[in-house]
Parts: sequence; structure tokens; C-alpha cells
Amino acid sequence: MPPAQDVKTSKAAIPGQKDYLRRGTGAYRRASFALFLSGFSTFSLLYCVQPLLPVFSREFSVSPAESSLSLSLSTGFLAIAIVCAAAVSEGLGRRSLMSISLVGAAVLTIATAFAPNWHLLLVIRALQGLVLGGVPAVAMAYLAEEVDPRGLGATMGLYVGGTAFGGMSGRVLTGIFAEYFSWRPALFLIGAIGLAAAIGFIALLPPSRNFLRRPGLDPRFHARAWLGHLRNPALPFIFAIAFLAMGSFVTIYNYAGFRLVAPPYGLNQTELGLIFTVYLFGIGAASIGGLLGDRIGHFPVLLFGLALTAAGSALTLFAPLPSIILGITVLTTGFFMSHSIASGLVGKLALGNKGHASSIYMLAYYVGSSLIGSAGGWFFAVEGWTAVVFFTLAMLALAFMSACVAQHFARRKP
Repeated sequence: MPPAQDVKTSKAAIPGQKDYLRRGTGAYRRASFALFLSGFSTFSLLYCVQPLLPVFSREFSVSPAESSLSLSLSTGFLAIAIVCAAAVSEGLGRRSLMSISLVGAAVLTIATAFAPNWHLLLVIRALQGLVLGGVPAVAMAYLAEEVDPRGLGATMGLYVGGTAFGGMSGRVLTGIFAEYFSWRPALFLIGAIGLAAAIGFIALLPPSRNFLRRPGLDPRFHARAWLGHLRNPALPFIFAIAFLAMGSFVTIYNYAGFRLVAPPYGLNQTELGLIFTVYLFGIGAASIGGLLGDRIGHFPVLLFGLALTAAGSALTLFAPLPSIILGITVLTTGFFMSHSIASGLVGKLALGNKGHASSIYMLAYYVGSSLIGSAGGWFFAVEGWTAVVFFTLAMLALAFMSACVAQHFARRKP
């Protein structure tokens, strides 16, 4: 028997009819807040190690690039898991898979606090990425299937806002906890907060109304679904944006900490963690970007967001600390506006099998985080911060061109 929460009888059982969650209803509000919690939990657990990279480098005697593996391995395995998660969710159900993933990832974060050595810590972080793969693409598919298309942009913006709030909270709280209690209690506390958010998600998310369960695992069906989306002329360029923009964003965040804890800045863990409060601008940008996209068009907002991301990256070239913080703020605002729009475009441009389209988007998103984020460490080690910034600007220029090409093909879409 499939999980009861994913097979609720509704009008969606009649072919051609959809029983959407509509803005203003209680179910819509519960779903929106539940997905906000899922984004919060996922990204607080995933990125809580980022402010600890300089600490790991000192404690375990590893290089900055090696310390970034504690994040890159998680995002890399998450990218792999996302592809599998899309297929698994077709049989298990969106809600069930997300619930299992959130609880499992929180428990693994708590386990990370007890890792006795560097290699075991990396193993746990890799497993955590594998478990978290059940959330991002499936959450996007749930929203695309269950929410009235007229309000999808705003709801997707709220979900992305939850990811921004989680990314901020994981970084800021970990930095503060590490300053006062050391990194192990910090990770334990972040895991406990993630577990509480997972319980709230399970309690609030309404059952799927439009999901049609596919029993068994048919590799040919999934292969056809993924290939079908890659043949869509516009979607591959949206996937490229996810790869390039996310990789650039993570690169700046990965190595800014190394720059700021060194002279002449000499920030401590609390001060470094507090810089990540600029994620609040990402929360607002994601929601505003989604609303603007619904009203004035998604591609103009996407192009503006990418340009803003590049401007923020360039601002960090200046030496004064306020300029660096302003640059990170602008970068964060532009990135979350872009991500909110691009992720919403996947659901709009995909012709059926939206979970598969979302899984490719998130695959590109996290492969970019893993590969480009780690590659940035080589630029930092060889040529310093200036090389890191020019590397990210080159990636963002390619993302901007991809958005222009995607817009061209989307206009030709019947």
C-alpha cells in the first residue's frame, strides 16, 4: 500500500481535472509554510559547515580547498541523489520522501558533531548530501503539481526564501555557537533545530491532490522523461543558469571567510557568522522576484538578478570591509532573485513529468556548487581573491548569455 498521506482521493483522480491549492485558503497557507520549513531545514543543515572551513583547516591540518570538501561532497552527493529522488518519489510519493529525507539529514548532522577524524566527518557529510536529495527537486515538483499556476511564482519565491533563511541561519548560528562552545556543540545544535523543523513540516504539509502514483521502477519511463526535457529547446539553458549561478555564489561564500579571518581584517567566528545575516536580503529578493516575475515577466527579472549578482561579486574586489559586505549583500540579493525565477521557469516550461525537469535543474544546481565551488579554491590558492572574483564573473557572464538564449526559445514555444 502507498503511504496514506500521498493518495488522498480528490477531484484530481478524474483525468483532466486539477484540485489546486489556491491563494487565501488554509491549505495553501499550511503548504507554503511547510515548504518554507523544508527549505529552511535543508539549507541550514547543508551549509552549516561553511563558516567552519577555516576552523577545519586549522584543526585537521588541511588546505582551504580540502576543507571545502566538507561542503562540496555534500552538494555533490546531493546532486546525484536528486536524480534518483525524482524516480523514487513517483512511487513512494512526494510528501513521504521529503519527510524521510529531512529527518535523516538532521540526525546525520547531529552525528557529524561526534566525528573523531576528518575522513569520517567527510563520510557523514557525503551521506547527508545523499539523504537530502529527497527534498529540493521533489519540493519544486510538489509546488508545480499542487499550487494554482497563477500563484506559483509567489509560492516558489516563499520556498526559495525559506532556503535563504535556512542558509543564513545555518551559517550565522554555527558561527556564533562555534565561537562560544566550539564547532562540535555548534553542529549538534544545528542538527536539533533541523529536526524540529522537519517535525513541523510533517505536521503541516497537506496531502498531495494531483500526484499520480506510478508503482514500480520503470527505467525506460524515467529515461524518456529526462531526455524529453533535454530536448526542450529552452530548458537546457535554464539548467545551465542553475549550474553557473549557484557555482559562482558558493565560490564567493566559500572563500570569503578565509580572506576575512586573515589580516588586515582578522574577524572572529561570531563576526564572520554575522556577515551571513545578509541572507535576509535573499529572503526578500526571492519573494519579490517571484511576484515581479508573475507581473512583468520572468526573463526580464532573471536577467536583472544575474546582472545584480555579477555587480555584487565585483564589489568584493575593493579592500574596505564595508565594500566587501555590501558586495556580498548585492550578490546574495541578485542570486536569490535569479534562482527564484529560474526554478519557477522550470515548472512553467516543462511539458509534463515536472518532477523529472526539477531533478535536472537541481542536479545542475548542486553539481555547480560542488565543482565550481571547489575549483574556486584553486584560484584562491594560486592568485588570491582577485582571481576568485574574475572566475565568478566569467561564470555569471555565461549564465547571462544562457538566459538570453532561453528567452529566445521560450518566446517561440507554442
